[in-house]
Amino acid sequence: MKKLKRSGRLVDMTYYLLQHPHQLVSLSYFSERYQSAKSSISEDLTIVKEIFESQGIGSLLTIAGASGGVKYVPMVEEEEGKLLVEKLNQKLEDKERLLPGGYLYMMDILGSPRLMNEIGRLFAAVFSDQKIDAVMTVAMKGIPLAYAIGSYLDVPVSIVRRDHRVTEGSMVSINYVSGSAKRIQTMSLARRSLEEGANVLIVDDFMKAGGTARGMMDLLKEFNANVVGIGVLVEAEDVEERLVDDYVSIARLEEVNERQKLVNAVPGNFLKKLKEVNQK
Repeated sequence: MKKLKRSGRLVDMTYYLLQHPHQLVSLSYFSERYQSAKSSISEDLTIVKEIFESQGIGSLLTIAGASGGVKYVPMVEEEEGKLLVEKLNQKLEDKERLLPGGYLYMMDILGSPRLMNEIGRLFAAVFSDQKIDAVMTVAMKGIPLAYAIGSYLDVPVSIVRRDHRVTEGSMVSINYVSGSAKRIQTMSLARRSLEEGANVLIVDDFMKAGGTARGMMDLLKEFNANVVGIGVLVEAEDVEERLVDDYVSIARLEEVNERQKLVNAVPGNFLKKLKEVNQK
């Protein structure tokens, strides 16, 4: 890259950091990239840090020492979080998404790259203080959300399937009880998709009783992996027994009335969790 003026360095540096969240970048890398002295790079990073924090974009952490550098950690201001939760709830309350049996059509939400990207940042912010090695979800509807979160945490995504695929090699399978239907089902994960002892964030697009999330927790035991958190896009309200206790949800369905064509969505516990993280 040719030598840039400070204005050019600031633009390129900001773009680079935004594209590489949670990656430790050395000052030497930026110094060589822009053909500039480390003292100038440090001054530039101070400016970027001030803008990131003042605009609620995230934190720019500085790690001292020979192997140190800077790391961009995505964050979300509480007000921005509230607006995004309200945006999701408004979409959920559209009566046209009601399906027979009281189900909701959600593929338009899960299929929106921009919305999934925004929600991925919400989850990445609330779990920013956790050491996470991978994001896990069940195919198929949880995949867009999992990849959005994984991109902000800079970790791979492990996809659990309910069927065996030859292209994925040897699999680890377990039987689990569906929380809502109380049926015995099977879920499988390729042995190569997750390292033993990994710290895993479980993600699901919708949770009723939590049987799927509990199944993924049990599956992770076969890998000696650790569950560091559970993230849920939408949770149901009318549940007699929840099989998981500690989770973060963006929205909660307070009422779904098929006869009256009524859907009432309220914020989940995400905003409370975000406030706790931002106060640390």
